[in-house]
Amino acid sequence: MAEQQPGKRSLNLRSQVMTGGPERAPNRSMMRAVGFTDEDFNKPIIGVASTWAETSPCNIHINRLAEKVREGVRVAGGVPQIFNTITVSDGIAMGHEGMKYSLPSRELIADSIELVANAHRHDGVVAIGGCDKNMPGCLMALARLNIPAVFVYGGTIMPGTCGGRDVDIVSVFEAVGQYSAGKIGLEELRAVEVSAIPGAGACGGMYTANTMASAIEALGMSLPGGASMPAVTSRKSDDCYAAGQAVVRLIEKGITPRDIMTKEAFENAITFGLALGGSTNLVLHLLAIARQMALPLTLDDFDRIGRRVPHLADLKPGGQFAMTDLDRAGGTQAVLKLLLEGGLLHGNVMTVTGKTLAENLESAPGLTPNQKVVHGFDNPLFPTGPLVILRGNLAPEGAVCKIAGLTKIVHTGPAKVFNGEEATFDAIMKNEIVAGDVVVIRYEGPKGGPGMREMLAVTAALVGQGLGEDVALITDGRFSGGTHGLVVGHVAPEAQVRGPIAALRNGDIITLDAPNNILKVDLTAEEIEARLADWQAPEIPHSTSVLSKYAKLVTSAAEGAITI
Repeated sequence: MAEQQPGKRSLNLRSQVMTGGPERAPNRSMMRAVGFTDEDFNKPIIGVASTWAETSPCNIHINRLAEKVREGVRVAGGVPQIFNTITVSDGIAMGHEGMKYSLPSRELIADSIELVANAHRHDGVVAIGGCDKNMPGCLMALARLNIPAVFVYGGTIMPGTCGGRDVDIVSVFEAVGQYSAGKIGLEELRAVEVSAIPGAGACGGMYTANTMASAIEALGMSLPGGASMPAVTSRKSDDCYAAGQAVVRLIEKGITPRDIMTKEAFENAITFGLALGGSTNLVLHLLAIARQMALPLTLDDFDRIGRRVPHLADLKPGGQFAMTDLDRAGGTQAVLKLLLEGGLLHGNVMTVTGKTLAENLESAPGLTPNQKVVHGFDNPLFPTGPLVILRGNLAPEGAVCKIAGLTKIVHTGPAKVFNGEEATFDAIMKNEIVAGDVVVIRYEGPKGGPGMREMLAVTAALVGQGLGEDVALITDGRFSGGTHGLVVGHVAPEAQVRGPIAALRNGDIITLDAPNNILKVDLTAEEIEARLADWQAPEIPHSTSVLSKYAKLVTSAAEGAITI
């Protein structure tokens, strides 16, 4: 990581292989056709990986942000090249077959950025993500590439307003449950539907997009404060412009992602995600990013850190406020500063500013006086982290439970077992689930789905019916960051690979005990094994689909559900 000395270090070492010398005249000729000049061939070439698409409010504005990154790169002395990758909107894919394709899109995003940046020998990369899977996908690619890089978050959406209250996408899912329970009519349901999403930006609570953006900032891979800036603000445009300049400075300094994304940096990301009350997907995605570098991050790290980090931020879905409220309360930098001063962060880790986290936070503002979003250490929402790793005879490899905003975190009851989300949702809409039940949704894991669908439609319907804390739900699938209620996901091993969840039957007594990190069924090991003796794995559908390839390659959720 030596600083560049004048005249000592070329900034385009990678791209020189396709731009330097007479033998590369054909390469240069192609590049001239897209705007390169003689001077440009001596400058660092920066890939700007954009996740722009018209398919999602999270990403519809990212083309404009990519243009601002391009400006910053040019001013700093680099040559920008914008290229696109894909995005899948979880909110639109939710509740039907389309959600099977969401998590696999993370792998394709990572692969596509790696492919383009390596094929075109980019000297650096700025990646811009705006939705749940393209953010970890971008980070996975940057970890593999290990060339100077910066991540930019597209930003959070502003809240909608309906009947004098703030609403968002989760409000709509919960309104469906209220409608099914006869609590509201079609007119009220429509009123929420048309008000919840007012424009561009990612879902507004501490759901997966805002959770991952915050974790990436704490990881050191995005510029200070970028995670809490709303999408449609001049500050977000400035953030993008600054990122374009920052990546050129990283090339000058020789700082790469693996200098930044150390084990201590991942511990900071976990700490921040827990303090904010983040999504269960934080676990899955941080494990996946760490695996790209063979970094020894495991579920045990989340458990260890969770025991000492309090839940401080009163953010949706378990709390009252949205990311825009956190922004007004001082933003992500103010909370990081609070955590650093409380001795909960590693301040010595490097960041994309070329400075350490502690150095960045020296000039950061504190929390806004009289704000109500972030509690102090003397009055936390909960004394330990709201993401709890459970183990037991139902989850020998582990499972993830989120207890944010809950008053009841222990539950014992009879199982109602469903093979797939659709059957579960139908039962809920027919009011077949009653207080005390433990709803089991299996064959929705990474292989069994395939694709490990999120269950927001199911969990929101239960909340809408008033059963959020009176019913427990466990699954080898996963949950949206917008999910709340007494739920456990990522149960591993999954049913498709003969995990104990495959042995469950209706009426089995299941215990979820978050304080003691337990998920178990009242069966002996011998009884479970006897039930599995005649078990056969169901045939995986989609034999000619990308999902078939995904099912063959994907690892356990306990390892991040990765394919490489």
